[in-house]
Amino acid sequence: MMNSTNRELLSILLGEDSESHSMRSLAELFGLRTVRQAATYGVAEEVLSYAMSGKLMAARELLRRALAESFGESSVNLASPASVRDYLRLFLGGQEYESFVALWLDAQNRLIAGMELFRGTTTQTSVYPREVVRTGLKLNASAVIFAHNHPSGSPEPSRADEMLTNQLRQALALVDIKVLDHFIVADTAVMSFAERGLI
Repeated sequence: MMNSTNRELLSILLGEDSESHSMRSLAELFGLRTVRQAATYGVAEEVLSYAMSGKLMAARELLRRALAESFGESSVNLASPASVRDYLRLFLGGQEYESFVALWLDAQNRLIAGMELFRGTTTQTSVYPREVVRTGLKLNASAVIFAHNHPSGSPEPSRADEMLTNQLRQALALVDIKVLDHFIVADTAVMSFAERGLI
């Protein structure tokens, strides 16, 4: 399978429907990149019809679950920023609304649970530190990695993103839960606060 072309693999997955999808980017097909709607009348409907293919979304969800399962195994941990990027692209990529996600980890940085904590609009979401702390305690987590998406397509953190991260870090430190990183996912780009020295 590794030597097969994208067109051949799509044909295996989609059968006869593959021809209508073969000219699109894989990131758009699997919902990892937001589909930009064309200004020409009638084109937007055509674009959206391929973007939401049930078989492709099912394949994406199965891959996300397989990654989550492997992160829960004792030999795989999420301590480095590089090890979590693919999972977050699957979790948040291509969403048209802003989501705030937490990956709760045990003392060996194995995934306990990955969950959307808050959902907002296309430009913002409200995050409540009290609820974040409550969830971490309920799961008996030792560490957490936060992530949220920017549907606008820019992975750059805002001042509000930096302030929220510091508030959460301080609140969770009181109950011995360490904030390892905060990622921003924008289409296929992912920015790490830890790699930028912001944590």
